[in-house]
Amino acid sequence: MAEVKLTAQVRTEFGKGAARQARRDNLVPAVIYGHGAEPKHVAIHNHALMMALKTPNVLIRLDVDGKDELVIPKAVQREAIRGFLVHVDFLAVKKGEKVTVEVPIVTEGDLAPGANLLEHLMNSLSVEAEATHLPESVTVSIAGLTAGDSVQAKDVVLPAGTSLAVEDDAVVLQVVAAQAEAAAESAEGEGASAEG
Repeated sequence: MAEVKLTAQVRTEFGKGAARQARRDNLVPAVIYGHGAEPKHVAIHNHALMMALKTPNVLIRLDVDGKDELVIPKAVQREAIRGFLVHVDFLAVKKGEKVTVEVPIVTEGDLAPGANLLEHLMNSLSVEAEATHLPESVTVSIAGLTAGDSVQAKDVVLPAGTSLAVEDDAVVLQVVAAQAEAAAESAEGEGASAEG
């Protein structure tokens, strides 16, 4: 996983007014938590942070007053309509430390022929991995699956050094028959019984 370097300024003023002023200055208010230390309040350049957050579970090396801090995003708040960054919570991490994160699930392949639909019961999978080697996503093959088939968490192939942080038998994906076809069949059956 690539590491992104960003510069952060220490925030000394707090509250809504200070946060609004930071945003007007094109900065995003943020807090760094972790390792039993006091939370650090910082502000980071909006565009640089937005670009870094395009990668899920990105590892960020923050330069805070000349000292490097390794962090991962834990909670990202965005403005509801326009989607700009409002506030970010970071978790401080160390090399070799294991952390639990949500990793997006990506599917590959095609379902078996027929009117089947793929239902995502989970869009992401909770996994535990070393903070400096977090996977960006996990890939699940759906090739040849038919109605009634499902994929459980234990069936997902994880990168080396990564383990599940959910129950093995948790259903991640399932294949269901298309509802329109089932409704058409039941309507035909009702018509036949009405005639008989």
